Formats: sequence, structure tokens, C-alpha cells
Amino acid sequence: MNKQLSPLWTHLTSENRVTGTWRSALPNYQNQPSPCLGACPVNGRIAEWIKQVKDGDLRDAWVTLTDNNPFPAIAGRICHHPCETACNRRDLDETVGICSLERFAGDTALAEGWSFPPPVTERPQSIAIIGGGPAGLSAAYQLRRRGFKVSLYEAKDALGGLMRYGIPSYRLERSVLDGEIDRIVAMGIDLHLGAEVMNQAALATLQETHDAVLLATGASLPKRLPALDYARSWVIDSAEFLAAPVEEQRSRTGAQVVVIGGGSAAMDVARSARRLGSEVTVLALEPQDRLPAQKTEVDEAIEEGIVFVCGAMMQSAETNDNGATLRCVRVDFDPGDVPGTFTVSPIEGSGFEINAATIIPAIGQDADLERWSGLAPAGPVLGTDSVWQTDTPGVFAVGDVASMNRFVTQAVGMGKEAALAIADMLSPGIAAPAPAAAAEVEYSRINVAYQDTHARIQQQVTGLDERLTGFEEVQLPLSVEEAAAEARRCFSCGTCIYCDNCFFYCPDMAISRTASGYEVNVDYCKGCGLCVAECPTGSIHMQEDTAS
Repeated sequence: MNKQLSPLWTHLTSENRVTGTWRSALPNYQNQPSPCLGACPVNGRIAEWIKQVKDGDLRDAWVTLTDNNPFPAIAGRICHHPCETACNRRDLDETVGICSLERFAGDTALAEGWSFPPPVTERPQSIAIIGGGPAGLSAAYQLRRRGFKVSLYEAKDALGGLMRYGIPSYRLERSVLDGEIDRIVAMGIDLHLGAEVMNQAALATLQETHDAVLLATGASLPKRLPALDYARSWVIDSAEFLAAPVEEQRSRTGAQVVVIGGGSAAMDVARSARRLGSEVTVLALEPQDRLPAQKTEVDEAIEEGIVFVCGAMMQSAETNDNGATLRCVRVDFDPGDVPGTFTVSPIEGSGFEINAATIIPAIGQDADLERWSGLAPAGPVLGTDSVWQTDTPGVFAVGDVASMNRFVTQAVGMGKEAALAIADMLSPGIAAPAPAAAAEVEYSRINVAYQDTHARIQQQVTGLDERLTGFEEVQLPLSVEEAAAEARRCFSCGTCIYCDNCFFYCPDMAISRTASGYEVNVDYCKGCGLCVAECPTGSIHMQEDTAS
């Protein structure tokens, strides 16, 4: 009796069955922006460099980071990190510690002595940059790496602007600041310290000797409280206080200090005064959950024994035997629809008093526009177009003098944008065009089945007793092991990680590997979408197949 063969057995192939004719949609491999990239003030390729950290390629991660921001070690300490707020991982457990990873990469570069390469091509055009803060230094870096001659004019005797004179060393160690600035200067910047450009006549001279001029003079004029007499000995301007050496700060503050304001500058003043041995009270208009300062700053200030009186305002201050008495009142705070348009309403019968030896108002600063009057339409800042050029051709303005966005990394981003615009003006085509807008990858496109839930690795902080005896850094760096573990938590939203899931799960074997990624054989793909469903990063999406 002959053995019956299975009806499923065949020596033939299904290659002649072109199942691709069945489909109406086709998978498209296209890296798309992650939400963190869209929120980043410098447009940094966050998913890309975190993957490089994950893979142990720290030098490559630093190179990717510094393509957009020459200050990763600084930004990793002080950035307000809107990228973390936007992180898709928040919908699974906790956001990725992007800032702590950026600091890790930046600190590694400083420890290893990595430097920026010299420009490949030297160009004849020169640019004068007025102001050596984050915006001016960022622009200087981007222009110099493209081969332009850069002359940098700084009124003070050291570079850094707000980073040096407005942020205490317990948040930003000075060796870190110096290290990242020195790398830029070493690229061949023509540096002029103690060289303040005072007025439009001096500006006109620079225009005659340079092909473009960039104003990055910051905001140097302190806002004033009308109810406070600034001539009194017990009143100190916050910017003056923060810029002073520690011993001078110590000699000017009394036993009880009241800091007026709720932003980062107010926290810096309050926490500095606390380290000098004073009892410190922060008086802020906003409720505590609406304070403009970063939550970490507020939490650490509370740990350090600083008292917060929120939702209140000073109405007057009078001299007493030990300094001053502040007469205050509780208020209803309305933030308004646009930042900075808040209103407050005193609450009847809620008055109270606070005694202080020293009052330090820290309610913000304005740009000094008088010396640039006539240069461009001005409101609270100089008017510019979409690429930061003023009404005067060839004169650009960035940072606090041109924007009310007052975070360091926002200034860095503005400096980069203006530098690219100047580069394109002087040598068309040299600046890479802005990438086409694309939809950010949403959480729903991430296949979290491939993710383990894992709490965020928090940076450790120095002990409270140690903290209050000096100005050593409070936030401690991640270890090598912690950084690798935290990097592994990143979804790599919208970025292919070459995991082969699409290749393995395709039921029609229509996907093949290539040297640069994957390709779809349109003869056999029937558009089932399984590859999209199994992609862990959302870097594949289905699109209408107009050719079928």
C-alpha cells in the first residue's frame, strides 16, 4: 500500500502569488520627532544621543549633543527641562531623566578632555558678537565651527553672563562653567574682555569692520518694587548680591533675610543667604504650586529650612531697630492667559508683618534698550524678525535683549538660530535647512510590551548638614551604571533601533534587512500592519498606497 502524501506538502514556492496587490496601505520607515525633541529649546536630537549613551558610545553622544548645544554639562545642571515634561514615558511610569543623562555625557567630555575640532574651511567674513553670555557664546560657537571669523565683546572681565554672575556654584560648579566656555574660545575666537559697547556710535563702528553684528547683551536692569525704598541700607539688589563674592555677600546680609519673588533667581538668593547662616523667608505673589521656580529648587529650599510665604505681597517697608518691618497682605493671584499678565487682588483683613535685617527683591530684570534706541522697534525687548534680525540689515539680536523667554537653554537656542541665519546670509547654503515639520510620535504608537516598568533613577543630593556649610554642588552625578540603566528607560520614540521585530514578525517575509535599515518588498506586502504593531519605537507607520 502506497503511503499517502500530505496535501499540505509541496515542492513549489508562493513567489508567483503577488499578495501585494491586495493592500491599500504600505508601511513606511521614517524616523519621526519625539515629543522631547519638540520641547527642547535647542532642538537637540535627544532620542539619538540617549541611544548612544545606552550603547556606551559616550564620545558620539557628546558629539550629537554639541551639534546643537555646546554646554551639555551646564544644561544638564540648570536647564528647566521642558523635554522631560513632554516625555512619553510619563504615561507608563516616570519620565526619563534627560537632564541627568546630559550632565553625565557633558561631565564625561570634560573629564576626558574632549575638544571641538577646528573649522574645516576658513571663511573671510567676520561677525561681531556683543555679549558673552549663553546666547552670545552659543552663536560664537556655531559661527566659528562653520569657519567664520568671530570677535566677541564682553563688558565684564570673564565670560558666562548669567551663568557666571547669576547662578550660584552650588548649582553650577565654576570649573564646569570654565571648561565648557574655554572649549569654545579655543576654537579661535577673537576675545575682547572688559570691552563694553556703550551706544549706537560704537555699534556703527563695529558694523563698518564686520559683515554682521549680533547683540546678546542680556537683561541687566533690575525691576523695581514701587513700595520699596532702594536707597535704604537694608535693601540689596538680587543681581548685585548674586554677582558678589561670598565674603561680600556675608558682610551685607543680616540674621533675618526676606527675599521677594518666586522665580529661580529668588531661590538662588534665598538658598545662598541660607548658606551664609541667615534665617530666610521667601515672599511670593504666587501660590506655592504656581511658583515660577523649578519644583526641585523649591523642594530643596524647603529642605534647607527656608520659609515660604506664598500668595502674599509687601505693601510697605519701614525701618526698625534691627532693619525693617514689612507690612504685607494676602492676595488672590490670577495668572492671566499669557505669561506675565497676572493680576493680584489684596484680601481684605489679611494683613500681617515680617521683620527683616535685609530685604532682597528678586522679581526679574529688564533689557537696557536705551543704548540701542532707534535700532529697531522696541517694547520690553528689541524687535526682530523670524531669524532674529532687527530692522537694521546685518544687525541681529538674541537672548534676553530680544525675548521674554528667560531660561539659559532658550538663550542658547536663540543664539544657534541667529548664527545659522547669519551663516546663510553671508554664505548661502552653508547652514543646513530646517527639517520639514513632522508629527511627533505619540505614546499610543509605542509598543510598551517591550518595556519593563522601572522607576526613574533619581540623582542623589549632598546631605543637609554638608549643604548648609558651603557652596559645593547639591545635585550629584549619576554613576556609569546608573546612567546606562536610565538610558535604557528611553523609548527612543520615533527612532529605529534596528531590533528586527518587523523583519521577524512579517507573515509574508516582505521585509528584508539592508545596510542602512530595512526595505519592503511591495510585491508581497499586503499591508497587514503587523510590523507597525510590533515596532517598539513608533518609527514605522502605515500610509496610503497610492500606487496600488
